[in-house]
Amino acid sequence: MSGHSKWSTIKRKKGAIDSKRGKIFTKLIKEITLAARLGGGDVEGNARLRSAVLAAKEENMPKDNIDRAIKKGTGELAGGASYEEVTYEGYGPAGVAVIVEVMTDNKNRTVAEIRHIFSKHGGNLGENGCVAWMFDKKGSIVLDKKAVDEDALMETALEAGADDIRDQETEWEVITDPLKYEGVKKAIDRQGWKYLDSRVGLMPQNTVKLDGGKAEAMMRLMEKLEDNDDVQNVYSNFDISDEVMEQLSSS
Repeated sequence: MSGHSKWSTIKRKKGAIDSKRGKIFTKLIKEITLAARLGGGDVEGNARLRSAVLAAKEENMPKDNIDRAIKKGTGELAGGASYEEVTYEGYGPAGVAVIVEVMTDNKNRTVAEIRHIFSKHGGNLGENGCVAWMFDKKGSIVLDKKAVDEDALMETALEAGADDIRDQETEWEVITDPLKYEGVKKAIDRQGWKYLDSRVGLMPQNTVKLDGGKAEAMMRLMEKLEDNDDVQNVYSNFDISDEVMEQLSSS
């Protein structure tokens, strides 16, 4: 496993998702609000808003919170900051590529904070475009191998339009074109299979192997970036062995 898939696995094992649910709600509310502001409040007619609302429901966000965020985005409710989307690119330990997507109401504050996190944890902020070319936008649906048969998953996912199914040691990762993501996910839902993680995001074309201190430093960098209130998503092209991952996830 590598990059975002690896990082998602580590977070699940450390319980970081449950312990930071408040931060996840904040990030999702920002996404819902901005999606509604840019494309309107019709969930069915606004693909970005639909994805954001589905993600919020998967995190068990109360319906009232979702409705308020949509209404703030469309202007039906007053209040709330006006957020702007910004993407930063840089390098982590051993030169791994890192992309950070943020929503901020103060770009000067945010870029200073992001630059500080990079420099403090063995990396550096780069110019726009320095690493983006190393990534492709893809849909990803991760399932526990114990929960689904490989042949059944392959038949269902590929028939629904998935590009590939990757063997990730203890998990299956279904890869899709972003436009096919919702259809594939619905096909998996109809089978009653529970997935560990699902999202549309950036996937690296190639990876950089890390171990020892470099792997630990990379984990600290990822944790600090995601802990920033303005950061929505972090992507990287690092690769860490399962043995090292187990050590880090239990530390």
